[in-house]
Amino acid sequence: MRWMALVAALACGLPGCGRGAPTGPPAQRTPRLTSTDAPPPAREVSAALGKARGERVAERESMIAEALVAQGVRDPVVLRAMRDCPRHAFVPGKVLGEAYENRPLPIGEDQTISQPTIVGSMTEELRLLPTSRVLEIGTGSGYQAGVLAEITPHVWTIEIKPALSERAATTLRELGYTTVTVRQGDGYHGWPEEAPFDAIIVTAAAPHVPPPLVRQLKPGGRLVIPVGPPFQRQDLVLVEKDEDGRVRTRSLYGVAFVPLTGSLGRKGD
Repeated sequence: MRWMALVAALACGLPGCGRGAPTGPPAQRTPRLTSTDAPPPAREVSAALGKARGERVAERESMIAEALVAQGVRDPVVLRAMRDCPRHAFVPGKVLGEAYENRPLPIGEDQTISQPTIVGSMTEELRLLPTSRVLEIGTGSGYQAGVLAEITPHVWTIEIKPALSERAATTLRELGYTTVTVRQGDGYHGWPEEAPFDAIIVTAAAPHVPPPLVRQLKPGGRLVIPVGPPFQRQDLVLVEKDEDGRVRTRSLYGVAFVPLTGSLGRKGD
C-alpha cells in the first residue's frame, strides 16, 4: 500500500469546481502490463512544443522525481507524458516562476491549474493506450488535456467557462496539440456524438457518478471521478465497465473537494 501526500486543486470547467486533497492512502495498483513499453503516438512535434520542452528541463525532472515518483505515481507512460508536457506553457505569467512546484496555481476565473501529483495519479488510473479515446470533463488551463494528448491523440475536453475554454483551446493549438478537441459547455451529459470512450476523467467532485458518463463508457473502459458530500470526506471513485457491460465501482482513496454547482452538482440524472 502506497501513501500519497497530495494537496490538489483541480482545474475544472463547471461552476463551483472542486478543489481537493486525498485524505488517505490509494488502493494498491496492479502493475500495467499492456502499455508500459508502448511508444508515444507518432506525430510531428510543433516548433512551439519543441521549444517549450527544451525549457526548464531540470525543473520538470525534479517534479517527476521528487513529487510524482516519490508520492506513488510510477507508470512510465504517465511519467513520460508529464515529462514531455510543459506545465509552464499553461500558467499565467505572474506565476510562471512557480510552474513546477507541486501545488495548484491560479489561472483566472477563480480556477487553478491542477497539482502535478493529482494529475499523475488520476491519469495513471485511466490506464491509457496510444489508441484510447478519452473524454475530460473540466478543461481548465488545458494542462490535463495536454498530458492526455502525450499518450493518445484521441482527446475530447469540455469546459463550462467561456474564457477558460477559449484560452485553453488557443494554448493547446499553439503548442501543436491539434488532436485535442475543446468544447465550451456543461459536461454533465458528456459528448454523446463522440461516444463511446475508453476512458473518462472528471476533475471535480460530484454527489453521484453521472449516469450519462457511465453510458458513454466503452466496455472495458474506466472512469475516474471524485464523489461525495460537500465539505466532508469524499472518495476518488473508479468506475469500470467490463466487456459484457457490467459496471463495477470502487473507491481508490479519500479526497476532499469543494462541491460542484450546475448540472454535475445536482442530485439525480
